[in-house]
Amino acid sequence: MVNIDQEQIMEFLNRESYRPLKLRELAFKMGIGEEDYGQFRRLVRTMMRDGLLIKIKGGKIGAPDKSSLVVGRLVASKSGFGFVVPDDKTEDVYISAESTGNALHGDKVVVRVYRSRKGPAREGSITKVLQRAKQNLVGTFHQTKIADYVEPDDRRYPKDIYIASGDSGKAREGQKVVVFLKDWADVHLGPQGKITEVLGYPDEPGMDMLTLIKDRDLPLSFPEEVEEEVVGLPDKAGKKEWERRLDFRQKSCFTIDPVDAKDHDDAVSLEILPNGNYRLGVHIADVSFYVQESSALDREALKRGTSVYLVDRVIPMLPEKLSNDICSLKPQVTRLTYSVIMEIDPGGERVDYQIKESVIKSRAKLNYDEVQKFFDTGDARENLQGLQDDLMHMLALSRKLLERRMERGSLDFDLPEAHVVLGKDGKVQDILETERLESHRLIEEFMLLANRTIAEHVSRLSVPFLYRVHEQPDKDKIEAFSDFVSTLGYSFSVSDKIPPKKIQRFLKSVEGKPEEKLINEVLLRALKRAVYQPENVGHFGLAFSHYTHFTSPIRRYPDLLVHRLLKELQAGKYTFQRQNQLLRRLPRIGEITSERERMADEAERESIKIKLIEFMQDKLGEEYEGLISGVVPFGFFVRLDSLMAEGLVRVSSLDDDYYIFDERRHRWVGRRTKKIYKLGDRVKVQVIRVDKDQKEIDFMLAGKNYCQEKGKRKKEKEKRSRRPK
Repeated sequence: MVNIDQEQIMEFLNRESYRPLKLRELAFKMGIGEEDYGQFRRLVRTMMRDGLLIKIKGGKIGAPDKSSLVVGRLVASKSGFGFVVPDDKTEDVYISAESTGNALHGDKVVVRVYRSRKGPAREGSITKVLQRAKQNLVGTFHQTKIADYVEPDDRRYPKDIYIASGDSGKAREGQKVVVFLKDWADVHLGPQGKITEVLGYPDEPGMDMLTLIKDRDLPLSFPEEVEEEVVGLPDKAGKKEWERRLDFRQKSCFTIDPVDAKDHDDAVSLEILPNGNYRLGVHIADVSFYVQESSALDREALKRGTSVYLVDRVIPMLPEKLSNDICSLKPQVTRLTYSVIMEIDPGGERVDYQIKESVIKSRAKLNYDEVQKFFDTGDARENLQGLQDDLMHMLALSRKLLERRMERGSLDFDLPEAHVVLGKDGKVQDILETERLESHRLIEEFMLLANRTIAEHVSRLSVPFLYRVHEQPDKDKIEAFSDFVSTLGYSFSVSDKIPPKKIQRFLKSVEGKPEEKLINEVLLRALKRAVYQPENVGHFGLAFSHYTHFTSPIRRYPDLLVHRLLKELQAGKYTFQRQNQLLRRLPRIGEITSERERMADEAERESIKIKLIEFMQDKLGEEYEGLISGVVPFGFFVRLDSLMAEGLVRVSSLDDDYYIFDERRHRWVGRRTKKIYKLGDRVKVQVIRVDKDQKEIDFMLAGKNYCQEKGKRKKEKEKRSRRPK
């Protein structure tokens, strides 16, 4: 075949003189002969499937941007409208509920763009679905005289899925099911599906987490070929492998992890050198020794991308024999590691380093709480005996490293996180706010320094590599943040390029204020997500010019890959052919792992929300203090101080006045009384409704008649009749 690839086709179509052509005409213009036409046609069809090319009127082929067409992912809202996030990272396109066609949340779509009559923002309508994000949805099965249907749990899928006769299996009214979405060609008929799995009734034990796992398409087991590979792995590497590595078995190495951790992938050591400098060792489990590239284990690890930490379980990236056993740095057991050994002066500046394959024997398995108690009280229990001096030197060094990082402008968000305490029956016993301890910071600083050291080391070699990057924030989002804080009485000026140091100073100015957590959260949403990619653009949030992930290969695929690439570099195996292969593969690996990380974060947050809702079910009528965390056209959200649950105060419940929504100032204003409820205000509320199915909590302002409000809501509910949408 004539050597034509996707880039050449795109280059040809993007010429100024190009006009859309039919496939045969395009082949002729590009000099494709009859003998090569079949392969050329398949290549073009692949590009059309991926949205790189579009078939337009008359069956002609065009590039999306030459036809006012945009290819991207639909992010739908619960109300039906949404935004398409373009693949080319240009401005998002607003899609009204009437213009979504047969597209569903997450689908890859083609959008025809036109300008909104209300302003300069782009608006469009979806013309084609290129790729379904999901074929399987989780929902509740309903039977009516008119039709059977499944109501999706995820409200970003607002359309019920009709189930034809014979496609419902053994499902019964009200059961949770998995439904396979069939082809949906006619928008007016709505989607149809077939039930593939009956999960059970909503109130059955563990059903809440099972439906989440199924809805997010998280794996509950490993493929058979992976399990077979694991069985063949050695329980230990053996003396020959140990002897060729840098030996730390006689050094004071130990792990510090959460109290319930089972996978220990990092250990630390510290010595004071004769010149007064520190010699810090960060020793990471050498997973790449056991997981070979392109093996079944490796393919499955990439597919998963990361371990997922739900409230009641961990869905690991690697099988338990690896994650909790032969790779885990257990105490008093010889383990293979990959070490970064750094010499650091008393001012916290790294002056030298080594990156070596190593072997260690951890002296102890410590947890954050006991280490923090030692820092606070000096009480060193049996587990810490003999490590007191090491820990105190580590604390001093970590403080110096944090100080240096802050001097560079690094952002340090200290947002509260909920810790759900479960009983043996799986029910929620308590919701606690996790406290960020100095013992946490100690390990954080050491891992940050090790990751930065690896990235700086490889960048000097100018070879293909996978970096952890965090781009500069978009100016329009920072402007929106500036408008937001102005409503709280703060000033934050915006320029074309905002250094992290400026943001850091602003965060310092609101430290300790009642609205501090809210401002931190809104700012975090205004910043871009950190991602994995081969192009190094630095890490804005950390104020690092070079950064990667090296320290958690048991639970993150990028770290495993970085270990593998480092070994190849050190062994002289980074050949020209290997570099070309990596140039092709690394962008896709970065996309997969970034997406899997995002999905894991969403699943973890959702699992906490589910348990928060469960915990609040028996709290009806109780009063709590909280902060107004969001203002919307139908009321305002309040986040409780003590439980970290969030609920809605509907404007319809504010019956002491007629309230007007002031969107720009994020507030509701009473027309007669001029009473104001604005973002950041503290209020006292009462719990009046908890809906487990819809994952919603409703509050009303404390002091009103709860029983009267409850009766009014009951009457409203009785008036509604449920029917398929």
